[in-house]
Amino acid sequence: MKKIFIKSLIPWLYILPFLFLLGSCSVKKIVYFNDLPVDSVRVLKESSKFTDPRIQPDDMLSISVQTIDPTTAAVANQSMAIQAIGASSASNVGTQLITGFLVDRDGYVHMALLGKILVKDLTTYEARERISEVASKYYKEPTVQVRFANYKITVLGEVARPATYTVPNEKVTILDALGLAGDLTIYGKRENVLLVREQGGQKELVRLNLNSSDLFQSPYYYLKQNDVLYVEPGKAKAAANNAARTQTFALLGSLISIIIIAVSRL
Repeated sequence: MKKIFIKSLIPWLYILPFLFLLGSCSVKKIVYFNDLPVDSVRVLKESSKFTDPRIQPDDMLSISVQTIDPTTAAVANQSMAIQAIGASSASNVGTQLITGFLVDRDGYVHMALLGKILVKDLTTYEARERISEVASKYYKEPTVQVRFANYKITVLGEVARPATYTVPNEKVTILDALGLAGDLTIYGKRENVLLVREQGGQKELVRLNLNSSDLFQSPYYYLKQNDVLYVEPGKAKAAANNAARTQTFALLGSLISIIIIAVSRL
């Protein structure tokens, strides 16, 4: 009876190491906003406020000047094209051709006929008003549209598709960026996502917790141009990638099973 019991334990010696690896990843840690009660409705009275991004040197702007006669504004609308590495969508990753007006190091855009126009530190709305004022000297009642042509966000680490994404919308949230990157993998640390932001020539490093609904109230919920999100791998990823550790468990299991068999035959 004792021998049968001992032999019945042998298969578990091979299974237990793998159960240990799987159990190292808690379900609670992979659920977004797990502090919210189930089947509840919660209205956030104080949520994060969106602020319009400011134009900076090396930004690429899409500027369109329209008049009653489209041919008369053709000169002002002549722009340049540059190649950029990134992704405009989840399925379009690689080198892109971006067309627009480049903001020089002094913060000016150079437009044919309209000349140099200072747009640094302006929102796209304020830039539109300034360009409209200059265009009114040459055209009758011009309509000007200004948008970022290279508004990009980078998502790295434990996501399905890490890449630099060019987005057409300036109002981009952390969840939008993670959605473009195909969401976090099962190994990503949701409670410790790193945001890297450059402001005034300095790097700002912020830790964000996706497990908490307080994220919606964070001043960093809305991303800015050139922001970088880095998702760190959790302990489960380290354990899964540690082949030596897995082999050690297998060898120990084999060794113990041999000892048990030897003892059972005595």
